[in-house]
Amino acid sequence: MAAVQLSGIFKRYGDTQVVHGIDLDIDDGEFVVLVGPSGCGKSTLMRMVAGLEEISGGDLMIGGTRANSLAPQQRNISMVFQSYALYPHLSVYENIAFGPRIRKESSASFKPRIEAAAKMLNLGGYLNRLPRALSGGQRQRVAMGRAVVREPSLFLFDEPLSNLDAKLRVQMRTEIKALHQRLRNTVIYVTHDQIEAMTMADRIVVMNAGRIEQIGRPLELYDHPANLFVASFLGSPSMNFAEGVIVNRAQGPGLALQLAEGAGIVLDSVPATATAGAKVTLGVRPEHIETITQTPDAVLDVEVVEPTGAETHLYGKIGGNTWCVTTRQRSRVEPGQRVTLRLPAEHIHLFDTESGRRLV
Repeated sequence: MAAVQLSGIFKRYGDTQVVHGIDLDIDDGEFVVLVGPSGCGKSTLMRMVAGLEEISGGDLMIGGTRANSLAPQQRNISMVFQSYALYPHLSVYENIAFGPRIRKESSASFKPRIEAAAKMLNLGGYLNRLPRALSGGQRQRVAMGRAVVREPSLFLFDEPLSNLDAKLRVQMRTEIKALHQRLRNTVIYVTHDQIEAMTMADRIVVMNAGRIEQIGRPLELYDHPANLFVASFLGSPSMNFAEGVIVNRAQGPGLALQLAEGAGIVLDSVPATATAGAKVTLGVRPEHIETITQTPDAVLDVEVVEPTGAETHLYGKIGGNTWCVTTRQRSRVEPGQRVTLRLPAEHIHLFDTESGRRLV
């Protein structure tokens, strides 16, 4: 196992810089997920850690050793790719044994490791099969077995579940997390899927445009996003937003958010930095909104109703903004109806509209 430190890491292709001064410390045995939209630089960053991309600047430390100039095979890492990268003419056993054979290890030394990995990954009955006789999930487990047998200090996963269907992705998420809990190796995992990040990570690193937006434990980022980007990226359905100006309420004490379309949203509490006249963006997650019948904070004009079984999603407009309200009650609301809402003060997020920075 190994701790990993990235200090001022950047990547440049010619005059174009795609990764901008990344600082990140990963503890020994930690499972860290790099998440962000396509093109944000997360895979490039991982490839620099792996030695598959040259580091343009900064320092990479793996297990206390500066690794910038080390060849990939000298870094004691194993990488699992989006494509399984299996040899189609070799059996499962021979695919897993390929690395040890290349390193000229004796069969007696690596055979017990292969058998242990096959048992751990439920591949014991498939060792003599060719990859074409396996399902997608089984092929990915073979790729993981090949990584495990190397006994690396650091595992790198580059979007390993992207080619699987939804049911298999859920299953493989559980298996990868269980594998980490058994081995306790350091893991860096790259994905654009925020559900994978939330369910698997010890810590999440949210990236955007080659920069880190926020680092933290999954629920820390979910409950206290640092800015509008993180707030919008994490969560499904995503957080609702409404831009407006804070004003004094027309009736009674307190403040309200005046939307551009004329509608208003009552605010029970605002930070001292967000006084009347401030331009802010309000955010609230769909599951935190309550449906009430008296003294509402906002009114939703329902356009679409989506029952999913465990919960119902109501989509509609609040002052021209499309919002989603999630309820676990069996809703009898129909499109075209109006629903009165309460926005609990403890679940309201306010962001500075210009900078995107979190206010509360």
